[in-house]
Amino acid sequence: MSNEKNRRGRLQLILIILMILSPVIASYIFHTYNLRPEGTVNYGELLKLKRIEGDATNLEDNTIFRVKQLKGMWTLLMIDSGNCYQSCQDKLYLMRQIRLATHVDKDRVERVWLINDNAIPDSLLIDQYEGTQLVLAKNKDLLSEFPYIESQQDHIYVIDPMGHLMMRYPKDPDPKKMIGDLKRLLKLSHMEH
Repeated sequence: MSNEKNRRGRLQLILIILMILSPVIASYIFHTYNLRPEGTVNYGELLKLKRIEGDATNLEDNTIFRVKQLKGMWTLLMIDSGNCYQSCQDKLYLMRQIRLATHVDKDRVERVWLINDNAIPDSLLIDQYEGTQLVLAKNKDLLSEFPYIESQQDHIYVIDPMGHLMMRYPKDPDPKKMIGDLKRLLKLSHMEH
């Protein structure tokens, strides 16, 4: 009888040790064999992290603008002409509404419009999207930091609080999915602090 108790006790001990070590063993296997999960929960296209270092000019006060000034903020950034035709206005509206949809976290989200032709936007448009930082970027280092595959103007970009370009959204994105992404990022980054 005591032999059976000892045997059962050893078996339980081995099972407990295996349960404790299984995450370590699994992570070792995933890391060693470079196994990655196929699916992701994000809607935006994840980009290779790239620190944005270039500068441009603030339209409001003609000072130097650098992304590092936004440290600690999640940033929605668009690139477009200062003439701002309909697709540009749609992006401005979308960025404003997405920021507002984050509710209590809206103060952790910044909006930036890189003006790629140095055309000065209409004052009514500037007033309508108050709070969006307007940055003159034609022939500036900052503009060249964004991927130019099809068009820089087709996307809304996301910059993390450390100043890294990390995601972009396609032309005519789904606002609900963008809000989901941003809320998830805000929640996860809030947990880090």
